[in-house]
Amino acid sequence: MEREPRSQASRRDILRLLGAGAVAGPVLRAIPVQAAEYAHRVVAEEKSAATGGAYSPKFFPARQYQALNVLCEAILPADAECGGAVEGGAPEFIDLLASENPAYQLQLGGGLMWLDNACATGYGAAFLECAAQQQAEVLDRIAYRKNAVEDPNLLAAVEFFALLRNLTADAFFTSKIGIQYLGYVGNTFLPEFPGCPPVPGV
Repeated sequence: MEREPRSQASRRDILRLLGAGAVAGPVLRAIPVQAAEYAHRVVAEEKSAATGGAYSPKFFPARQYQALNVLCEAILPADAECGGAVEGGAPEFIDLLASENPAYQLQLGGGLMWLDNACATGYGAAFLECAAQQQAEVLDRIAYRKNAVEDPNLLAAVEFFALLRNLTADAFFTSKIGIQYLGYVGNTFLPEFPGCPPVPGV
């Protein structure tokens, strides 16, 4: 049996490490920042080398990848101050991560299938074909853990959306625009730290 090239094995090791960290907690506390930076760099290098600068999904089929883009935008939308999760490369980041993590493939792929089935039952169309208000309604059902307490049939879908939210935030806040949004300036000496600004009305 031919051995896998060292560079490919290294890439898989890093992506699996990143995936394991994402399950444990929020990005800035559990996921190695170096691993997240590596994933963003892999995506950037591929887009730079590709004709037209497009990323080619590694795991999600075309329609699921399109739905992933819609979901990432819904979770962290762009506003007048900053680009959102899509601009920060969250769909590419999540797809690359899922491509090397079977547990993510099962949970994320299964969650996207659940969305289509729930929308077909409730609105007579798949998630992508539903109106924005209908999409928001079905996402509201799985956005809160209390809904799974009231209806245990929603538990897997709630867990799916919680994971997707975490991964989207992880991707955004380790991206270039996410770091700029946080105002992170690196190891810079501060002569004083004034603390947090006062909260109005408190």
